[in-house]
Amino acid sequence: MEGEIGARLRALRQARNLSQRELARRVGLPNSAISLIESGRTNPTIGALKRILDGLPIGLAEFFAFEPEAPRRFFFAAEELHEIGKGRISYRQIGESGAGRALQMIAETYQPGADTGKVPLSHQGEEVGLILSGHLEVTVDGARKLLGPGDAYAFASHLPHRFRNPGAEPCTVVSACTPPSF
Repeated sequence: MEGEIGARLRALRQARNLSQRELARRVGLPNSAISLIESGRTNPTIGALKRILDGLPIGLAEFFAFEPEAPRRFFFAAEELHEIGKGRISYRQIGESGAGRALQMIAETYQPGADTGKVPLSHQGEEVGLILSGHLEVTVDGARKLLGPGDAYAFASHLPHRFRNPGAEPCTVVSACTPPSF
């Protein structure tokens, strides 16, 4: 609960473009008190919290109803890519997933013999991909092509499509689709 109060307080203070010093000055507290609360190292009494919130100004009910936005992330280490594939095909999502995203990027790895299935895939949107290593057989609306490093594909996803690695080495692809399909 302490960290939650601190995160809410920090988000509200920053949304109002106030420094910790300015908020502390407004409410007559040392700025170290605001810092300790925001960092989750101390839990204010209801009275102290009410006094701080008066400096924003916001009521207790509104404060506890407020949901701070998650911090936006721009960079992701390789180990942070979320695995959404299974079996012989690895789909590692680049970036965070979630409602409201317009684009999905995936680092794909197809093991030798991996196949998306005999029944072609079909969904709304568009897909593009770039082969980084290995070979990938891509079939779109009956047209089939074996692609290698540096080759790419782009198509409307409502067309029936299938991916298969006929080679003896893994195939790596970076792909994007819109809207997200996973």
